[in-house]
Formats: sequence, structure tokens, C-alpha cells
Amino acid sequence: MHYDFVPISERKPLKWPNGKRLAIILTTNFEYWDPVRDTPKPYYPGGPSIVGGDLPGNVYDNANYTWREYGQRVGVWRMFDIFDAEGVPSSCTINAKMALERPQVVQAALDRNWEIVAHNYVQSELLTDNMFDEDAEREVIRATLKVYEEFCGYKAKGWLSSSLRSTLNTIDILAEEGLFFICDLLNDDQPYMVKTRSGKPMVSVSYTSEVNDFSFLRQGLGAEGGLQMFKEQFDWLYAESETTGKFMNVGLHPHVIGQPYRIRALRDFIRYAKQFDDVWFATREEIAAWYMQNHASHIEVD
Repeated sequence: MHYDFVPISERKPLKWPNGKRLAIILTTNFEYWDPVRDTPKPYYPGGPSIVGGDLPGNVYDNANYTWREYGQRVGVWRMFDIFDAEGVPSSCTINAKMALERPQVVQAALDRNWEIVAHNYVQSELLTDNMFDEDAEREVIRATLKVYEEFCGYKAKGWLSSSLRSTLNTIDILAEEGLFFICDLLNDDQPYMVKTRSGKPMVSVSYTSEVNDFSFLRQGLGAEGGLQMFKEQFDWLYAESETTGKFMNVGLHPHVIGQPYRIRALRDFIRYAKQFDDVWFATREEIAAWYMQNHASHIEVD
């Protein structure tokens, strides 16, 4: 895996299709955590906890497990109601175990014809656990993709690693397994091509750890503060996109944004963004497929 360092000042203007100037990706993460793991090592949950303190993996952490499960039982359905009412899609990432253990959630997204992005086998397992064993990493990826295809009825096109913890081999493995976009690289507001050892194409469509509902937890934001964060990001990118297209990703977790006292920030932001006719509520696959065909007019690849 290799990508060229091309600062935005050295790129040609990016022109989205149909005269759009800013693409918005509303990413809803469908994540599953095992209640316990067969290890005395501290349990890594793949996201912040609501009650502090590390427990061994083989000790059940009731407070944090059931807090996260709130998103599956209640929060995500509140989000579905908002997306439906506002008429916008979400790009949904899924652990394989969400399809196995919480199929109603994944099926609800499929019924809406929303994008589904593969997101590791289980949230608490990191690809970096296999940093020095490429065969083991490939096995995790293949197991994830197998469940994805069996449940969704089609092959995955893109990938987001649990906690964004990929290895130097991940993108090469994904390209060899037939995927063509990756969300792990947090370094841009535009798509770009990533070089792979197989020569197969790979597009980076960045996720974000900044404009993310985890910021509500880390910064103590309520609905108004969270809405302001979303709008500040949108307004600046929209102004910049007058000369070159940008995208804005919003990272969402049902157990966080799906809480009643936070959800209004999502609804009001969607209503705000919908006022702009040249905003594109896009899927990552749409962005990646278009960019593969048009990247030469933006950043030429040697």
C-alpha cells in the first residue's frame, strides 16, 4: 500500500457530477461487542466507555455492554425515523457479528437500499492484533466478507476497520479480495487513489474521528454544541467547495447520537444541509466509483 503525497494546493479542481459541490456522507456504525472474551487481558471495546475502568476480557462489564446495546435496541430506530422523515440515506458500516446477532438492524438498512460497508468481524477485534501475521489478518477479512455476502446477497465493495486500526497490509489484502474503497485514511477532504501491490484500484474515501458523535462524549457537548460542530464543518467546507469539490463525513453511533437529548443535533443538521441545492447526500461507493473514472482530471497517478 502506498499513496502519493499531493497537497491540496497542487491538485486540479474537483468537479462532482451534476453540478454538486459538497458531498455529505452520514455514516451510521452498526457495531457488535461480545459480552466477554476468552482472555484475562483488558477488554478493548473499540470505542469510548460510559463507565470508566478497565476490566479483564473474561469479566462481564454490564454498564458498558448494556449502554452500547441501547443503540441496537432503541437508538438506531430513532435514527431510522429521522432519516426516513428527512428523506436522506445513511452509509452504514457493519461488523459481521451485527448480521449474525442483530439481523433486524442490518435488514432495516437493506430494506431501505442503503449502503452497507464491511467493518471487521466484531468491534472489539482489531486488525492490528495481526500486524505481524498477514495470513491471520486475511482470515479475519475473509470471514467478515463471507458473512457480509451471505447476509446482504452481494459482495462488499468497501471497508472500514474497527477503530480505524488497520495494518500496512490491510489495503493490499482488501484490493486482492475485490474491494475498491477504503475509509481508514483520515487525511483528506477529497478522494484519492491508493496504490496497491496487485495493481488493483483502491480509492480512499476518508472517515473522520473529528466530526463524530464521540466528540459529544469527549467534549461534553449537548444537542446545541453538537449541532454547531456539524454546521461549522459544513459551512467552511461549503465555502471552499466553490472552487473545488469536497466531501464531509459525519460519524454516528446509535448508542451516542441515538440518545434522546442528542438526536436533535442530527435532525437539525440534516434540515440545515438540505437547504443547499448543490449538496449531494452520497454513498461512499458512488464517490469511489465516480472517482476511479475521473481521478485523472483531479490528481494524475504515475
